[in-house]
Amino acid sequence: QVQLVESGGGSVQAGGSLRLSCVGVGYTGTITYMGWFRQAPGGEREGIATTTRDASAIYADSVKGRFTISRDAASRDATALNTLYLHMNNVKPEDTAVYYCARLRRSTLSAEDVAHWGQGTQVTVSL
Repeated sequence: QVQLVESGGGSVQAGGSLRLSCVGVGYTGTITYMGWFRQAPGGEREGIATTTRDASAIYADSVKGRFTISRDAASRDATALNTLYLHMNNVKPEDTAVYYCARLRRSTLSAEDVAHWGQGTQVTVSL
């Protein structure tokens, strides 16, 4: 059974930093497309960053320049290759949301192309 297991959420003050992690468990081989989505209270789930196996990335305008998605593309370890990070810097109150890790079918920020979802981790940014 495949799973995406997130960790690293919590509370942080505006202007601070946080790092989210996601480990793909039970997958055979390397996941090609992985990404981060978020859903604020009362809002729709939106894609914010996606990366490919070669570590190229795309970002939503709302997080560009502040968040960085990464994975260890050079690793020979299967678990490390399927471990995804989101480095969140200069966070703002509007970044408050549940953050979801995802395996995607292609390089996109569309939730329609998500094949598997993680369980989500809460991030709360206060003034």
